[in-house]
Amino acid sequence: MKEGQRKELMLKGNLYKVIITLSLPIMINNLIQTLYNLVDGMWVSKLGSVQFAATAFVWPVLYLFISIGIGLSVAGTSILSQLIGASKEEEANKYSSQLIAISVLAAICFTIIGYVITPLVIKLMGGKGDLAEYSNIYLRLSFIDLPFMFLFFNFNSIMNAQGNTLLPTIISGISAIMNIVLDPIFIFNFNMGIAGAAIATIISRVFLALASIYILLKHSKTIKPSFKNFKFDKNIIKRILNISLPASLGQSGSALGFMVLNGFIASYGTATIAAFGMVNRITSLISQPAMGIGAALTSIVGQNIGADQLDRVREAFKKSLILTISFSLVGILVMLWKDNEIINFFIRSKDDKEVISQGINYLRYISFSMPLMGIFSVLQGIFQGSGHTKYSMSMEVGRLWFVRLPMILIFKHFTKAGPTGIWFSMSFSNLIICLYGIFIYKKKNWQEKVISA
Repeated sequence: MKEGQRKELMLKGNLYKVIITLSLPIMINNLIQTLYNLVDGMWVSKLGSVQFAATAFVWPVLYLFISIGIGLSVAGTSILSQLIGASKEEEANKYSSQLIAISVLAAICFTIIGYVITPLVIKLMGGKGDLAEYSNIYLRLSFIDLPFMFLFFNFNSIMNAQGNTLLPTIISGISAIMNIVLDPIFIFNFNMGIAGAAIATIISRVFLALASIYILLKHSKTIKPSFKNFKFDKNIIKRILNISLPASLGQSGSALGFMVLNGFIASYGTATIAAFGMVNRITSLISQPAMGIGAALTSIVGQNIGADQLDRVREAFKKSLILTISFSLVGILVMLWKDNEIINFFIRSKDDKEVISQGINYLRYISFSMPLMGIFSVLQGIFQGSGHTKYSMSMEVGRLWFVRLPMILIFKHFTKAGPTGIWFSMSFSNLIICLYGIFIYKKKNWQEKVISA
């Protein structure tokens, strides 16, 4: 589909067709990435439950830094889609160049900082013995990946703003396949253990970044970044940061919350944190349709707000909810029907039967909140696409810090529920935050334009 046709579809086409056309490649992309994470987890779990627990233990720390890149990507999609909807392509080109420059500079700084502070962070989180050793190895190598990851985030936001969700899916899929192939080679053939998993990821992400740069400079038509005589523009940077900062704070607040959460989970033992990490990978797989629809909604909302079509935005929201809830209900049935088989398939190491038992228990609890996770994704799509990222931030931060973590503390210190208290809190917090998000949506403050230049 040509870029002019994409814009026509976004602004005038049947909304179910628009949502499915844009979200399907995103779903496939997310599915590929989640399958990679699951396969990666399976390979690492063959080394032992401690090594697998280490990858789950350090993920929130890495995500804390990744959240800045995600925030910049959200700002990019929101701003660029609104400018395209308003037919201001030249302005969009300027914004895209500034966005890439800021992202790369930030990523290089974070790589250096993260590599240096890794041992201290692991210690502060309560990592000890073998868990601390493997966590240090995996996290330090993962930080080297940040500049390449941020570059792909930029590419993704620029393509999504134009309604082109297919190209990111293709190159991301190739990268994931590379990763899946390289994982066992580096982990087992080269006998590098957990370090091999991280190195395989770095290599595949280098390919992803180089392919993204090539496509942006040679084949992107509506938005074409240029760095000839490049200078930082204070006004553009300020506008990007005004939108990206709340999104980044929401993501980083969530990451910090998961770091604290991991500390609580670690206090129950390695089996609990391993079960937590694996079930989260499984639910991520089931959540892909909802997440794809939420991501597609971001660019649909942006372009239609830019074109002053608020009625179409509200209609897109309602139809997105119908699709997401339908997909989520199918996910519930699958997880409850085959819970034992699912857990046993993905946890390949049988050195700790408690991991299997706790994984099944968590899967049963979290399955009931799948529709709520879908609603959460759609609400995030509305708030981020409109550029009012303060609302998406409040949902991200509120879910963890004001609902989930206090509930877990209450269960830990005032009941004998054990890990079950964590599983219940995870599900119930999704309900509370969705009610809050719907309340914000009905207030309609998100409808105000953030781009007028």
